Amino acid sequence: MKIEYLYILEIGSKKFPCPECGKRSFVRYINTETREYLHKDYGRCDRESKCAYHLNPYLDGYAAMIQEDKQRAAGVTTVNSVKQKYIYSRQRHLNSFKAHPGTKTVYFDFETFKATLKPEGYEQNVFIQNLLYQIKFPFEADKITKVIELYRLGTITEGYRVGAVTFPFIDLEGNIRTVQVKEFDTGNHTTGTDFLHSILEKGCIRNKEPLPDWLKAYANNEKKVSCLFGEHLLKKFPFHPVALVEAPKTAVYGSLYFGFPEENSQNLIWLAVYNKSSFSFDKLKVLQGREVYVFPDVSKDGNTFSEWETKARKIERESPSTSFIFSDLLEKLATEEDKNKGYDLADYLIQKDWRLFKKQTLRIKTESHPESECESQSEKIITITKNQNDETQTIKTDEASNPTVKAKLLIESHKKPDEKKFRKYSEIWDKEIQALENFFTEAETPDHPIQFNTYSNISDVRKFIKSHLSVVRANNGNPIFSPYLSRLQQLKDRILSSN
Repeated sequence: MKIEYLYILEIGSKKFPCPECGKRSFVRYINTETREYLHKDYGRCDRESKCAYHLNPYLDGYAAMIQEDKQRAAGVTTVNSVKQKYIYSRQRHLNSFKAHPGTKTVYFDFETFKATLKPEGYEQNVFIQNLLYQIKFPFEADKITKVIELYRLGTITEGYRVGAVTFPFIDLEGNIRTVQVKEFDTGNHTTGTDFLHSILEKGCIRNKEPLPDWLKAYANNEKKVSCLFGEHLLKKFPFHPVALVEAPKTAVYGSLYFGFPEENSQNLIWLAVYNKSSFSFDKLKVLQGREVYVFPDVSKDGNTFSEWETKARKIERESPSTSFIFSDLLEKLATEEDKNKGYDLADYLIQKDWRLFKKQTLRIKTESHPESECESQSEKIITITKNQNDETQTIKTDEASNPTVKAKLLIESHKKPDEKKFRKYSEIWDKEIQALENFFTEAETPDHPIQFNTYSNISDVRKFIKSHLSVVRANNGNPIFSPYLSRLQQLKDRILSSN
C-alpha cells in the first residue's frame, strides 16, 4: 500500500541556497495539502559528498508538533513530550525572530568553547593527525602546534562526531561567534559538517534535557556565522596584508604553506569567509585599510569569481582605503573536472611538498612576448587584477604545469619591491611622498600608542611612519601599495587634529 506523506521534498529542478554550505543546491520540503514551503531550514542539500545537510520534519519533531497543535486546537491532548516542547519553542523562535531586528547578538559560551581545546583531544582529532602522519607530505609537529594556537582549533572528544575538528569563528574583540565542526577522511576530504551549537541542541533533545540558558538565547541569533574565520588575528597583526579564501581549512593550509604572520611583517594573514554567499560588506568591513588578496574557489561557470569580484568593487567604493587584488590562478589552470568538483586552493596545495615553498624565487618581466615565443619557452602568463583601476601584473615561471608554485609566486609578488621599481605607472606620488616626509620630519610624533581607526592601534608611531614611507618610496605609483600612502595621510590628519 502506498503511503501518502503530508511533507515531501519538492519535485522539480528548483533549488535554493543551502543554509549549511550556501550553494544553490537545496531542495525544500513542501506541504502537499497547501503546496506551501515549510520553514526555510527544512530540506536537503544535493551536495551529498561535500555538505549532506538534511533537516527532515519527521525526524526532528516538526511534524509531531504540528499534529499536536491541531489536537490542542480541538482540545484533544496537551504537550507532554520534552522533545515536542523544545521543538515547538524552537520553531516559534525561528518564525518570530524577524519581528525583532534589534535583538542583541548573543555570543557562543566561552567555557563550552574552551572544552574543545583539551590537549588530549588532538590525539583523536582526525584532521590534525592527518596533517602529522597521513598526507603525502606530513608537517612538522611545531608547525601544527602553531596553526592550532593561531586559529584556536579544537576537537570533539566525545559523543556525536567524536574526532571531528572544530573551527571557531572569533571576532575582532575575541568573542566566539560560532564553532564549525568538520569530519574528514584520511585524505582530509570533508565527510561531514555541523555546528557545535546544533550538536548540543540535538544532545539535549536526545537525552530529554533542558537547553542551557545561554544556548536558548544563542539560538535566537539570526546569523550564527557573523564574522570571518581568523578575524581575531587582525587586531594582533594590524598592518599585515590579508589572504581571503572561502573555507577555514583553506586558510589553515595557507598559513602552513606560506608562513605565519608572526614570522615576517609581510606574511599574509589567512582568513576565510565561510561560504560563497558570505563575501559581503557586513563581514569584510573589518578589513578597512588592508591589502586583501582574494582566492575564490573554482566553479563550473566561474560565477564565484565573478560574483566576488563584483562585490569587491562595491566594497572598495564604500571603503576606499581597502584594496582587493584577485587571483585568477585557479580559474586559468583548473580542469573541467576540478571546476565541477568546486576545487579550492587547498586541493592543490596538499598535493605539494610544503618545504619547496620556502625555496621559490620570483621573476617578473614587463616586456611583451608573442604567444608563440611563450609557448616555445614552455611559459604561461598569470595575471592578478586590482579592481579599482584594472592594474595588472604579468608573472612568468618555468614551472607552468605546477599550479601551487604559481600560487606561491603570485602571493609573493607583492613582497619584492626592488624587482618591480622599473615598472611604469600612470600616476606617481612624488609630491605626496615629499609632503609627508616634510611633515613627519617637523611634526612632534606621539611617544605613546594611539588609536588609528575603529579596527586598529599603532603601538610604535615612529616605526610605523618609517616602514610605511619606505614602502611607498620603493613602490611609487603602484596602486597595489596605495593603502600605505592612505594610512600615512590618515595619520597626518590625526596628528593635526590633535594639536
